[in-house]
Amino acid sequence: MLSKNQIKEIQSLHLKKQRDNQKLFIVEGVKSVSEVILQKSDLVSTVYATKEFLLNYKKELQRFNIDHLEITEEELQKISLQNNPNQVVALCNYFKDRSGAFDFKKDFTLYMDDIRDPGNFGTIVRLADWFGIKNVFCSQASCDLYNPKVIQATMGAFLRVNVIYSELDELLKKEKIENVYGAVLNGSTIYNNKLNNGLIIIGNEANGISDANLKLINKPITIPSHQSNGTESLNAAMATAIIVSEFYRQLKAM
Repeated sequence: MLSKNQIKEIQSLHLKKQRDNQKLFIVEGVKSVSEVILQKSDLVSTVYATKEFLLNYKKELQRFNIDHLEITEEELQKISLQNNPNQVVALCNYFKDRSGAFDFKKDFTLYMDDIRDPGNFGTIVRLADWFGIKNVFCSQASCDLYNPKVIQATMGAFLRVNVIYSELDELLKKEKIENVYGAVLNGSTIYNNKLNNGLIIIGNEANGISDANLKLINKPITIPSHQSNGTESLNAAMATAIIVSEFYRQLKAM
């Protein structure tokens, strides 16, 4: 049974300030929590789970010596951010090192410029995992990776993709990146371009790529649309999926 203080402490991790203070974040749901236990058990601090989850994962929790507590469905509802929580909430430690070496001449990756929507941010991390991208870069103003809604949207991909926060100009000073692509409305169509390895910038959901970062792009690209429609732009995650799929087709799949 959870005490009122335990419930309050877990709920406090819904806020970035408290996550940063305690260096803890929340992972929810059977699929995501089981992946953390099996792939990165050292991250897991405590598991709060219903009897159903514990019946299925008791051996794994004991094998990795993970602290766990059986709770009721009512208690789960109190500590979860989900409307319909799925059996388990785990408190996990921050990653010790989220940096990673990346060769922009041998591979391509993404830069999220001020992506604010947790669903978009998490989905883009999930897309990166699908296409085998191990490192993703983003601006400091983008979503917090440890936001519970981001973690949920990644569907476990946060375990396999390094998310590295860096301003674009600083990244370009540090790394020699020959091809800096930017997803814009007036660029060259991705289907008529011979795409190369490098960095692909995805802009903010409402405002696109910032003016400062637009100046740093040397290869503006776009997804062609049927010009007679009324849709002005695509969802950031949807656009990313189309663009990365074409990069993958040209550079990896053949």
